[in-house]
Amino acid sequence: MWDLVGRLGGQMRIAPSGGIIGWDMGAALALASALGINALAVAELLPPIEAVMARKINEQMEQDHG
Repeated sequence: MWDLVGRLGGQMRIAPSGGIIGWDMGAALALASALGINALAVAELLPPIEAVMARKINEQMEQDHG
């Protein structure tokens, strides 16, 4: 799962305001399949990881642009 998360950096969904919404889940599931990761595990585990990732990146961007 962490290998998948590490590979999703280029699959971000970005709001018109510039904030990070999350990952492109269609691309995430396709990549998971290609890597042989169980789709059920991805569907269960990736959304909470995505939420933390988006929150932390948005917090960092807010601090950087103050």
